[in-house]
Amino acid sequence: VSQSRYDGAVKSEVGRRKGMLTFQDEVTASTTRLIFEITTRGILGLRGALMTLTKGTAIVSSIFLRYEPAGAPLQKLRKGVLIATAQGKASTYGIHLIQDKGPIFVSPADEVYEGMIIGTNGREEDLEVNVCKEKPLSNVRSAGEEGLLLTPPTIFSLEQCLDFLEDDELLEITPTKLRLRKKTLSSQQRSRERKR
Repeated sequence: VSQSRYDGAVKSEVGRRKGMLTFQDEVTASTTRLIFEITTRGILGLRGALMTLTKGTAIVSSIFLRYEPAGAPLQKLRKGVLIATAQGKASTYGIHLIQDKGPIFVSPADEVYEGMIIGTNGREEDLEVNVCKEKPLSNVRSAGEEGLLLTPPTIFSLEQCLDFLEDDELLEITPTKLRLRKKTLSSQQRSRERKR
C-alpha cells in the first residue's frame, strides 16, 4: 500500500527486480494497493528501497507463493565499489582522502585487508584504494589541517548486505561484524581474471 503519487516509482523499482504487477486497487483517493509477484532474490533489499522512494509512507508485506526454477539473473542494481589494497587499520587521513568517492563502510581504526569492500564508488567501475594511508610527517603545516571531518560510515543490516552482493563478491559474517569482500582477494589475481 502506498500513496498514489509514488505508484510510478514503486512499479519502476519492482520492475527492475523482475517483479510483475498482478493487481492494483484504489483504496482511497490518495492511497493505492499494488500486488506484485517477485522472486525472493528480487525482494531482498526491496523494503528499504521502497521506503526511500515513498518517503516512508509505504506499507510492505510479503507471503510465500510457490517454488519456481531460478530465472534470469537480475541486472546490476548498484554502481562499483571501493576495494582496500592494503592490510592494517583504517586511518582518519586515508578515509578523508576517499570519502568524496562515495559512502564508506569503515571507521578509523577498523581492521581492513586486501580485497575487502570498504565503500561504494560513485562510478560504474570498481576502484582500489589504500584506506590505511597515514599523513606524511613533516614540520610544515598547512592551514585547516587540525581536524579532518569524516562522514559517519554506512552500516548495513544482513538483508542489505545480501542485496548489495554481486556475483564476484562474498559476505563474511562474524559475531560482531558483517564484512563485504571480493571472492578473489588479490588485486593481481582479479586483474588476470578480468583479462581472461
